[in-house]
Amino acid sequence: MTITLERRGVSCIAELLEKDAPRTCEAVWQALPQGGDAYHAKYARNEVYTMVERFSDQPIGQENPTVTPIPGDVVYFDFHGGMLDRSFKEEKGIDGLPGVVDLAIFYGRNNLLLNGDVGWVPGNVYGTIVDGLDRMAEACNDVWRSGGVGERLVYARYEG
Repeated sequence: MTITLERRGVSCIAELLEKDAPRTCEAVWQALPQGGDAYHAKYARNEVYTMVERFSDQPIGQENPTVTPIPGDVVYFDFHGGMLDRSFKEEKGIDGLPGVVDLAIFYGRNNLLLNGDVGWVPGNVYGTIVDGLDRMAEACNDVWRSGGVGERLVYARYEG
């Protein structure tokens, strides 16, 4: 699949880890394309993500989970409505939803999925970036330095 920061015009290609996370891969693949406002993580460190409406009626559950993602990891999180605080949901424009899916990429080292409000936040690693990680890491770092206002993170099927 391709993952793109639209405004910055930077894309990378991720390989799905179908043997390690088959349910997650299938759910994401069937829901593509997906995208939304891009955000840089506050707690996890080197992460850029978008939040979208849940696209699966059935919970996927954990598979290939991590709390220490590495550069190139493509990670799926499913947050029920009560897990995210009110101001966070209002800020992201998702306060009316019962829950959301967080689609994230990790572009640098030393990430730790520990949130001060709720503790450990394991995510499903369902893909790995196989082409363009250097370019994407530079663009993600710019989201951190320059801000993500007006930026969109988009996931689509790779046709190549």
